[in-house]
Amino acid sequence: MKKNTAPKSCPEKSHGPLFGIRVIDLTSVQMGPYSTLILADLGADIIKVESPLEDGDSTRQSVPTRSPGMGQNFLNSNRNKRSIALNLKHPEGRAALLALVRDADVLLYNMRPQAMTRLKLGYEDVAVVNPKIIYVGAVGFSQRGRYAARPAFDDLLQGMAGMPWLLQRASGAEPRYVPYAYVDRTSSLHIVIAVTSAICHRNRTGEGQRVDVPMFENVVHAVLGEHMIGESYVPAAGPVGYARTLSRHHRPHRTKDGYICTYLQNDKQWRIFFTAIGQAERFESDERFSSRKNRNLHTEAVYTFLSEIFQTRTTAEWLKLFMDNDLPVGHMNSIEDVIHDPHLEDIGFFQRIEHPTEGSLRTMNYATEFAKSPVSNRRPAPHLGEHTVEVLTEAGYDQSRIQRLLDGKVAVSPESR
Repeated sequence: MKKNTAPKSCPEKSHGPLFGIRVIDLTSVQMGPYSTLILADLGADIIKVESPLEDGDSTRQSVPTRSPGMGQNFLNSNRNKRSIALNLKHPEGRAALLALVRDADVLLYNMRPQAMTRLKLGYEDVAVVNPKIIYVGAVGFSQRGRYAARPAFDDLLQGMAGMPWLLQRASGAEPRYVPYAYVDRTSSLHIVIAVTSAICHRNRTGEGQRVDVPMFENVVHAVLGEHMIGESYVPAAGPVGYARTLSRHHRPHRTKDGYICTYLQNDKQWRIFFTAIGQAERFESDERFSSRKNRNLHTEAVYTFLSEIFQTRTTAEWLKLFMDNDLPVGHMNSIEDVIHDPHLEDIGFFQRIEHPTEGSLRTMNYATEFAKSPVSNRRPAPHLGEHTVEVLTEAGYDQSRIQRLLDGKVAVSPESR
């Protein structure tokens, strides 16, 4: 791990391509904060609005932690943001939020739309203050269907999209969830796409708009894009499920002393592979391998052959054979292995920073590299309400008015808690 490492062309405090865009961030937990982390890394000014009634974003309570309210999950998802603590259920807290909206480009939330309506912060309420606002709802389900008002979390949406069923069918074991927040993380990318697309539309037309980004429909789109198969036709031309990825052999290959990961994708790669292992004639003589179509028709036989052949050599021997022949191959890493991956060390992917209160932290640099507008880690994850006074001052509140909000617990800063 390198300290304060960034691409060589990146100045220590560069702005990023979204510099000048201000986002009012009402999101919490995983999906919303990950999307605004990306927007923040890209240079946007993210004002994270947290509830003082609930001690802020719930991930502040994640473990391990070195001090209260600064859990590791929160630290990993909230750098480059400013925190303001406002009680939006109080009329003066709502008024303060609308004051922030006046000069904002985007308002993003991930509570249910019905809750935003109860707070009198629906699109119509906000657009009155700023007609050009891009009002983005990270919602569980499209608001046009029967699930519109239902609560939504990653696990249940994985289940509704068929992911545990796919894992059960592939492994023969009990159904289980993908062991990371797949729906949250992929939905975050759709939020970023939605925000930047709406900004492009506004730049072209001058129009703000409401945008809903539904988690369920987006994950269904991703899953069925690979597994709809025969149901792509009407009437159905066959069963659902992509046979290659559902094969029980579709997994890292066991070697004499470990595992490797590889995928031979085209005829050229298969020819090279057979030649490298001394079976050059097999590509032509065994029709199961002679074309991509035939390999797809004989998925189980292909994977059985590979499973057996890979156990005849060590991991190091296979890695050398594949790399010598420019065939795709990779290690099967543990998470600890990934943290110490030599390629990631080469590029300074992990950065050691000194947090003002949390001490030395390992953080990950934003991976996409911009030649003309490089990104940077500008500020560490904030304490609850760390920037309350600063942000309200920018919104035109004088010191006496801010103090009244603090005294009434409508707003909170670290000093007032």
